Amino acid sequence: MASDDLFPDSVKDFVFDLHDVSRRSFIPSEQHSLYVGSFRDVTAKYFPTSAWPTPAQISSECGGDPLFLSLYAELTLRHLQSVKRPNVHNRIEGWHTYRQLFDLLLSEAPEEEGGFCQFRTTTYCAAAKFSSDNDGENKAIPSHVADAIDALNSNRDAWAVETVLYYLHRLVAVGSGSNASATYRYLAILSLVTISRLECLLGDYKAAISALDVVYNDHDTKVPVGEEMKSAEELVNGVFPARLSLAYHAGVSYLMLRRYKDAVGVLGGICLFMQRGFKTGQLRKIPGSEQFNKLFDRMIALLAILTHICPTAILDDSIASIVRDKHANNLSKIESGEEGYEDLFVFACPKFVNAAVPDYAQALKPGAEMMPYGQDAYKLQVHHFMNEMTAHQTLRKMRSYMSLYTSIGVEKLASFNDMKVEEFEPWLTCFKHKVRQLERGEGGDKMGTAMDIHYYVGENLVHVDEAEKVRRFETFFMKQIANNDDILRQVERLRMDV
Repeated sequence: MASDDLFPDSVKDFVFDLHDVSRRSFIPSEQHSLYVGSFRDVTAKYFPTSAWPTPAQISSECGGDPLFLSLYAELTLRHLQSVKRPNVHNRIEGWHTYRQLFDLLLSEAPEEEGGFCQFRTTTYCAAAKFSSDNDGENKAIPSHVADAIDALNSNRDAWAVETVLYYLHRLVAVGSGSNASATYRYLAILSLVTISRLECLLGDYKAAISALDVVYNDHDTKVPVGEEMKSAEELVNGVFPARLSLAYHAGVSYLMLRRYKDAVGVLGGICLFMQRGFKTGQLRKIPGSEQFNKLFDRMIALLAILTHICPTAILDDSIASIVRDKHANNLSKIESGEEGYEDLFVFACPKFVNAAVPDYAQALKPGAEMMPYGQDAYKLQVHHFMNEMTAHQTLRKMRSYMSLYTSIGVEKLASFNDMKVEEFEPWLTCFKHKVRQLERGEGGDKMGTAMDIHYYVGENLVHVDEAEKVRRFETFFMKQIANNDDILRQVERLRMDV
C-alpha cells in the first residue's frame, strides 16, 4: 500500500492542486484560495491539533518536486507550531526547514521566471520568522533544561544573526537584478522589510530606516501583480503582517533616532487603519490576527510617549482619544514629575537581541551561573531611551515657563528651573538641538524642527515668539470622507429582502 493511500482524498487533492497552481498554472486567485482558504479548511477537518503528513508521505502527489516539498514542509510546520507550544528542538527543526527552503529558492533564482506568487506574498512570514526566532537563542533557557542547552550548543548556527542576514541580503541581491522575475523582486522587497526589523532588534536604527529606502522612495519601479503594476510600498501594504511590522519597527527606530514627527506619522497611520479594521472585522480574517491587538496596544503606548515629547505632531482625533484613555495615568505621572516614560517604553518596545551567539557550553558546567542572556541588549536600549527622556523632562519644564512669556531674563528663567545661570545657559541651546530632526518628504529627508515655540537669546533676555498656527481643514474633510466610505461599504454588504 502506497503511503499516500493512508490519507483522505481531500488531503491528496489539496496537495496536488497546490503544486499544480504554484508550479504550472501560476493563477494568483487560485493560489490564494488554496494557500489560505483550502489549507485552513482541510486543517480544521483532519489536523486541528496534529501534524500534517510528512513531505515524504505526499511526495507522489507532486512528482517529488524538491522546492514544493520544502514549501509544504514550511507550511505544515508553521501550523504544527501554532497549535502546540514549540520546544527548542522544534525551533531547530524550523531553522533547518527554512534554510532548505531558501537554499532551494535561491538555487532556482537564475532560471526561475514563473510562479510561487502566493508563496512570495506569504514569504514575509517565513523571512520574519528568521529574525523573530533569533529571539529564541537570546531567551533565558531554564537551568533544569540541560537537554535544551545541549541541543543549542550542538546547533550553534541555528538562528545566528550573520546567517539570517546572509539569506536576507541574498534574496535582496537576487531580486534587485535587471533580469529578475516579478517573484524574486517581490521577495527582495519583503526581505528588505525583514532586514529593517532585524536591524531594529539589534539596535542599529539608522540601518533599519535605510533598509526601507526602496519601499518609501522608489515609486518609479513597478512590479507586476496579476494584471496590475504596483510600487514597492503598495506591495508591502498588500501583505498586512509585513505592513504592520514595517510600521511598528520603523516607528521604534524613528523614536530612538529622535525623528518624532516621522514616528507619529508612521504609527498613527497604521493605528488608524487597524482601528477601522477592528470595527469592520477585516483584520480577524487574516492569519495571525490574535497578535494584532497586542501590537496595536504597543503602538498606542509609543504614541503616548511621542505626542507628549513632540506636541507639534499631528495625530488623528480618534487615535489621540485612545491614547488619552489608555495612558492618562502614566502621562499625569510624567506631568507631576514622576517617572512614567520607562513603564510605557518597557511595555511597547520590541525584544531586542544580541548579535553574538551565547556560550552554551559555559552554562553546562557544574555550578555555572545562569545569566539571562539577551537582557543586556534590552537593558542597554532602555538605558539609552531613559537618558534621552531625562533631558526631555528638563526641557518640558523650560518650555512650560517660556510659553507664558514674550521675554524673560535668563537668570529668572534659570531660577524657575532650579539651576544656576552658568548651568542653565547650555540647556537653551540643548532645547533647539533636541527638537531639530530629519523629516521624511517627497524629495527625500530634510531638516526640520518639532518646536511649537520660537525663541532667541539677546542681552541676557530670552525672547519668545509662539509658532504661527496654521488653520488646516483638510484633515477634517478627509476624515469625513473616510467615514462616509466606511458607511457606504457597510450598506453595500447589507442584503435587504423586499
